[in-house]
Amino acid sequence: MAIAADLIKKLREKTNAPMMDCKKALEESNGDLDTAVDVLRKRGQIVALKKAGRCAKEGSINSYIHSNSKLGVLLEVNCETDFVARSDDFKQFVKDVAMHIAATAPSYVSREEVPGHILEKEKSVLKETVKNKPENVLEKIVQGKLEKFYSEVCLLDQPFVKDDKKTIKDYLNELIGKIGENIVIRRYVRFQVGEEIK
Repeated sequence: MAIAADLIKKLREKTNAPMMDCKKALEESNGDLDTAVDVLRKRGQIVALKKAGRCAKEGSINSYIHSNSKLGVLLEVNCETDFVARSDDFKQFVKDVAMHIAATAPSYVSREEVPGHILEKEKSVLKETVKNKPENVLEKIVQGKLEKFYSEVCLLDQPFVKDDKKTIKDYLNELIGKIGENIVIRRYVRFQVGEEIK
């Protein structure tokens, strides 16, 4: 199936993926734009998994200060090379994530960082709220509510404020797929006037 150039252009504008990747994704999805977006997302996740073990010691520290000067974020994101750290895509990603942190105030970068005692307490509370449900569905309900908990407190699991159809992890994987380097959101601190730093 021949793919029209304007359709490739539209997919590229929507995903920022390279032209040839857009063309291949549209060919795989028989010209369906939404399916092609899913194909590119999955491809980005596969590339991200392959790159995950590689060392990311370059990168940048960036800040976001809200317009009223009462809220700010300091964020470190790492990559493999200084060349990527200076690229527009990387800089835009860091800027977007810092702004997202300012807006959503996540407590942890990833679910692996949630301390065991916090997780056990959350599970205990969740089990208590659904204790009257049948035993065979109890665990599934708790797991579903736990996923919601992660999406509230873990940066990587949160819906991206600029596009809530994808999570920060999806956005990160798309960038890794596009750039071809391992990229890691290392750490951040969020400051708000009058609040304690967590």
